[in-house]
Amino acid sequence: MNSFHKSATMLTLLAFLFFTGLNAKAQTDSLTVPLIEDGQAQIISEFENPEKWIRHDLWVETEFDTDGDGKSDRMHVSVTRPAQTEGGNLKLPVIYETSPYYAGTAQPPYDFFWDVRHEVGETPPERKPGPDVQRRGERPIISNSQINTWVPRGFIVVHSTSPGTGLSQGAPTVGGENESLAPKAVIDWLCGRANGFSTPDGDETVEAYWAQCKVGMTGTSYNGTLPLAAATTGVEGLKAIIPIAPNTSYYHYYRSNGLVRSPGGYLGEDIDALYDFIHSGDESKREFNNRTVRDTEMAQGMDRITGDFNDFWAGRDYVLKLENVKAAVFMAHAFNDWNVMPEHSYRVYEILKETDVPSMIYFHQGGHGGAPPLELMNKWFTRYLLDVENGVEELPRAWITREGDERDQPTPYDDYPNPAASDVTFHLTSGAPEWGGLTTTQASGRGVETLVDNVSFSGSALAEAEWTDHRLMYVTPELKDDLHISGVPSVTIKLASSKEAANLSVWLVSLPWTEEKNTLITDNIITRGWADPRNHRSITQSEPLIPGEFVTVTFDLQPDDQIIPAGQKIGFMIFSSDREFTLWPQPGTELTVDLDATSLTLPIVGGESAILFE
Repeated sequence: MNSFHKSATMLTLLAFLFFTGLNAKAQTDSLTVPLIEDGQAQIISEFENPEKWIRHDLWVETEFDTDGDGKSDRMHVSVTRPAQTEGGNLKLPVIYETSPYYAGTAQPPYDFFWDVRHEVGETPPERKPGPDVQRRGERPIISNSQINTWVPRGFIVVHSTSPGTGLSQGAPTVGGENESLAPKAVIDWLCGRANGFSTPDGDETVEAYWAQCKVGMTGTSYNGTLPLAAATTGVEGLKAIIPIAPNTSYYHYYRSNGLVRSPGGYLGEDIDALYDFIHSGDESKREFNNRTVRDTEMAQGMDRITGDFNDFWAGRDYVLKLENVKAAVFMAHAFNDWNVMPEHSYRVYEILKETDVPSMIYFHQGGHGGAPPLELMNKWFTRYLLDVENGVEELPRAWITREGDERDQPTPYDDYPNPAASDVTFHLTSGAPEWGGLTTTQASGRGVETLVDNVSFSGSALAEAEWTDHRLMYVTPELKDDLHISGVPSVTIKLASSKEAANLSVWLVSLPWTEEKNTLITDNIITRGWADPRNHRSITQSEPLIPGEFVTVTFDLQPDDQIIPAGQKIGFMIFSSDREFTLWPQPGTELTVDLDATSLTLPIVGGESAILFE
């Protein structure tokens, strides 16, 4: 091409860019952004067409090197934004979701989980390492979540893959410090404080000139954990988060009051198995990552023998880092989530509501996952990302979907637990191997009763049984009126074991047990809990049980807010091995319970006066 044609081509390009810029500026000048109605960001017609969205990806440099290559790890980031932001005249706030799952995970069968068939307190059989995850390194689109909801409403949506997954560099650590610092780096880049690059190893920089330094994060499960992780860094610019069913403590996810306990639906999973499940990063870095993270840090810290809380687990407990949180926090969870249990969100909310950090909580009656109503999410982000005074601070602090209601129709309450609830203590009367009694009257001389552990029987089978020596069951009379439980039930159990170690499981159930086609998730199980009697003195120090010697174990069950209908009975079931959650020792361990020194405490709306029996 001669110089004339080159010059003409350059002039044409400059003219195109000039007029494109003018057009973009004209479009921007005519926009109403944000468009607010009823305190919520509304869809802006100019932002609705996906064909006019700009989508691109880049790599953000972090402050850590976890894959041992001597260079700061870079996180793979994708951006979806309205075309009107291209000219630089329009800057918008950001909705950001990050995940270790986007690039692929290990596929079933999950035969690399731990074998639970062994005695409590013994060294477990060696675990088979997980398979190499087949990486999906897709560009420029990492994920499409959040985009259709928020881009039309005047937000930019950003995604990133977690360290050591997909095209992000580094090592997965499952709750390690880099999982907090990675989203912090992305937020720093959005705010102009960190470097972004067009390639994972190059020097060509990318600036977020289209972004306001106002970021909101959300996501479900692991994707809900990471917004809280980012918030605990105190990063400037993270204004609001909505964690949905987040795992806020890996100890509480894989252990329970000292007991080795699996998350519901994933028997034998532990933190090192989750590492194998998500490790989809650079194949050339996996050997180093496995050796340093999984086979050293995790192997030395996780302790499947005692289940004690230690420094390894403390470093992966976000509740211990809440003093750094500045972002407004709207927690969301389900009361019947037996994977990431409701205590995870409850623990965070209980602490934050006593601070200056704006906080709110939403619960529903279903299982794992389930976002709050869009209206509430929209108001939360509109208030804290768009600075619109929409009165969200004056809204009720707790939103609970009642039994049988749709999830997007929660009932508002002043707080959770319900301020009208107070603790009522129930005591036991004998009845094994059938049902004993559960009464608010305390008496002495009620003796002891013994159960024989047998993991062959499921918890539901034990709850249904009218007669069995594999559990102890204590039941109230039939309720005359509905009974509203709101808060955290707790139990105190004085017991003796025939062995040096044993599982201890408790279910609170609504009886009679029903297994009909239309049975709701709330119809049978009220709440549950597990503990290791060896930790009766301390969660950090277990001690072998002396066979036949009594110890007293006190622990909380999972938080709940449930209305038990009239005509039902409340059953307090004590057993040893829970087939769905605990280790599977050989049958035969005996647990003997002292009835006089054992009790159940329930938070009941209206207190003891609300309890009416037929």
